[in-house]
Amino acid sequence: MNIAMLGSGFIGRFYADSLQGYRSKDKIVTIYSRKEESAKKFAHDYKVPYHTTVMEQAINRPEVEVVCISLPNNLHEEAVLLCCKHKKAVITTKPLGRNATEAKRMLEAVEKAGIFNGYLEDLVYTPKFIKAHESVKNGALGRILWAKSRETHPGPHSDWFWDIEQAGGGCILDLGCHCVEITRSYIGKDIKPIEVMCWADTQVKPIDAEDHAIGLVKYENGAIAQFEVSWTFRGGLDLRDEVMGTEGTIWVNSFLRTGFEMFTSGKGADYVAEKAESNSGWLFPVGDELNELGYNHMFMDMFDSMEKGKQPRETFYDGYVVNSVLDAAYRSAKSKLWEPVKLDIWRGRTGVGKDSHLQEYDADHYLVKEEMTHYGAKKWILKNKKTGKIVERVES
Repeated sequence: MNIAMLGSGFIGRFYADSLQGYRSKDKIVTIYSRKEESAKKFAHDYKVPYHTTVMEQAINRPEVEVVCISLPNNLHEEAVLLCCKHKKAVITTKPLGRNATEAKRMLEAVEKAGIFNGYLEDLVYTPKFIKAHESVKNGALGRILWAKSRETHPGPHSDWFWDIEQAGGGCILDLGCHCVEITRSYIGKDIKPIEVMCWADTQVKPIDAEDHAIGLVKYENGAIAQFEVSWTFRGGLDLRDEVMGTEGTIWVNSFLRTGFEMFTSGKGADYVAEKAESNSGWLFPVGDELNELGYNHMFMDMFDSMEKGKQPRETFYDGYVVNSVLDAAYRSAKSKLWEPVKLDIWRGRTGVGKDSHLQEYDADHYLVKEEMTHYGAKKWILKNKKTGKIVERVES
């Protein structure tokens, strides 16, 4: 694929390292940056033949097959509309928009234009997530009751993140977009999110947006998701997931504890891992950062899907649903109430109630719990179907 990269900053360089290194047949052929010196430097570092500070010039070049957006949130819609105008396939970093209204306009625009669209939600492409998700899909955990995702770190790298007008929000939008899509994937992307309760505050940073938040998302089938996000966490990048079902549990620690531990005095030390706060003492390096953060699998899915003429796992529609959930989170943080998720476009199942969770023991009883005691007897806790009385039976 010949790629136009929009944005030459931190995430653009992460993307470039993966794009040109993993499949080894994709090439960035043009780079747009808002600053001339940044465009030049990126072009030099990644051997890009054309650079510009005019966005449309980067997109509307005959050799460009797909446009990769790694721009501040407030520029996503402008870039997407230009891709629609020039009929270029488009993939964009998260979040899709600053809010669901922007996201919906972008979704409708790409579908009207008939162009390929991919949502670059890298954390649902990490090796650990892919393995965990396969186990969930195969029924290893039974019916999913609860899913939790946490992303916390000391704060983002670029100035625009800290400006609420450019970014559209604080850590809820920046990090919550990951957590919502991760938990939504475990619960089932065809299950409708219906309401959100969220606490948010600005505890540390001198900014207008929130720097710490915790939220709950209810789903139509009775499952609940939880997100924990912060720009105030000290100690690096903490990425963790937990999933609980009727038949099992999964715990995933994706980044802060890597299985790779190192002590150094700091002499001669350099970069350790994304958002690591120190290069001395006990450190937790990452063996293959691009792979562990999901970039390689993400771009493979995007480009393989493009070549095969099918949708990728993550599209603009997914970005729109995420933005809708986060809009409800922001409303809840202000109202201190459960707020409904407003989805003008919903393509999943409807009218999904709680699946029956009552397991029969016999004709007269439901099974509450079965266990083996420490003294070797098997025990059952039962509920009488007619009277509701709880009893126990023991088999020695």
